[in-house]
Amino acid sequence: MRTVVYADGGCDPNPGPGGWGVVISGPDGARELCGGEPGTTNNRMELTAAIRALEHFPEGAQIEMRCDSQYVVKSVTEWMRGWKAKGWRTTTGEVKNIDLMKRLDELSSRRDVRWTWVRGHAGDPLNERADRLAAQGRREARGLPAHPAPAAASELLHPETTRRTTPVQVDLALGLEISRAAKLAGVTPSAFVEEAVRLVLALGPDEAARLRESTKAASVARS
Repeated sequence: MRTVVYADGGCDPNPGPGGWGVVISGPDGARELCGGEPGTTNNRMELTAAIRALEHFPEGAQIEMRCDSQYVVKSVTEWMRGWKAKGWRTTTGEVKNIDLMKRLDELSSRRDVRWTWVRGHAGDPLNERADRLAAQGRREARGLPAHPAPAAASELLHPETTRRTTPVQVDLALGLEISRAAKLAGVTPSAFVEEAVRLVLALGPDEAARLRESTKAASVARS
C-alpha cells in the first residue's frame, strides 16, 4: 500500500524568502514537515519539499507523491532521463537547480514513487494544508513568528472530528484587501479573517470602533 504524500513550496516575492511544506498521510495519522530559506526561488522550494518528503522514507518505500508543481513532476517523469544522458545538460546549458535535481533523482530512484500532479488551490484539503505549511516556513525564513494555521492534517484526515465552519460573504474590494493582507501575513485568507474576527470579539464593539476611528484619522493625516 502506497503512502500518500503532499509536497508544496514557494516564495514571496520570487526570488526571496521561501518555504516548503509536506503532509504525509499514513494509516496511523498524518505527519507534517516544513521549513524555509531566506533567499531562494519558487522552483527550488518546490523541489526541496519533494526532497524532504522522500528523505523521510527508507529505501524501497512505496509512495504516491502529490505535487501541484508541474515543474517537479515533469522533471522526474519526463525530462530527467534525457538530462542525465546528456550529462545533466540541456540545449541552453547546465540543468537549472542541478544540485536539487541530482538529490531528487538519487532519492526517488531508491524508492518506488508514483508522481501525481494535482491542481493547486482546487479544494484538496491536504494540498491546501501543505500550502499553509509552506507559508509557515516562509514566515520563519523572514524571521517572523510561526503563525498557527487552522485545520491540521490529522483533522483533515478525520473529518468527523473537524470543527464546523460558516462561510462569510464580503464584497469584492474587501475580499481583495483581505487576500493581500493574508499574503503578507503568510496565511490563508480564511485564517486571516478568523483571526481578525477573534480580535474584534476580544476587544468588544466599543474598543473596536474607537480603534477603527483612530486608524482612519491616522490615515487621513498621512495623506
